Amino acid sequence: MNPYFAEFLGTMVLILMGDGVCACSSLEKSKGKGAGWIVITMAWGFAVMCGVFIAGPYSGAHLNPALSVGLAVAGSFEWAMVPGYIIAQLAGAFVGALLVYAFYKDHYDATECPDTKLGTFCTMPALEGHKVRNLFCEILGTWLLVFSILMFSAKGNEGLSGIAPLPVTMLIMAIGMSLGGTTGYAINPARDLPPRLVHSIVPFRSAKRDSGWSYSWVPVVGPFLGSIAAAASYLLIF
Repeated sequence: MNPYFAEFLGTMVLILMGDGVCACSSLEKSKGKGAGWIVITMAWGFAVMCGVFIAGPYSGAHLNPALSVGLAVAGSFEWAMVPGYIIAQLAGAFVGALLVYAFYKDHYDATECPDTKLGTFCTMPALEGHKVRNLFCEILGTWLLVFSILMFSAKGNEGLSGIAPLPVTMLIMAIGMSLGGTTGYAINPARDLPPRLVHSIVPFRSAKRDSGWSYSWVPVVGPFLGSIAAAASYLLIF
């Protein structure tokens, strides 16, 4: 399989399942309404695992533009492939979010709260008006994600290579359960930006709100900065 197409498919599945659990647990008339944060974080972890199994053998399963950049900074990935990976990841995320909307269309129509609808597509902070602190949260969460992934492949941990999806799954869940309470933990520009774009263009029968573009730079810039910091930390060790 072409590695770029693998990144597209893996990221599409990631967002389909990840945004899907957000829709399932919050939209009106959904059988999963009220499932809660633990279910959401677990589903995001398993969504990552599925995406990794799909794309891993063909592309390395980055599924995250920030991770592609971080791996390149750390010398573990070719810079020449980074733009193509990012484009594929963003496109896959867009299609995944569009599929979630199509799947839950009746439930979006039955949901009056515009904030609830927005929350199924992208992250918004628990406390508004603290963009610098929210940026720090995204930086730290992504640093933990990328640094841990880099360390999974470090000397002495080579045995993890065959079961890599499992520790990454547990890592995603742990980050969500520990550091996800402030921003909803995007830690991935593809998780946030393309689905936010879908929210801004799909028709809603009931009230629709702004897509939160004034905040949208935080879950994009933060993950890139956190990933670069993780790669720098890794290089300082090795």
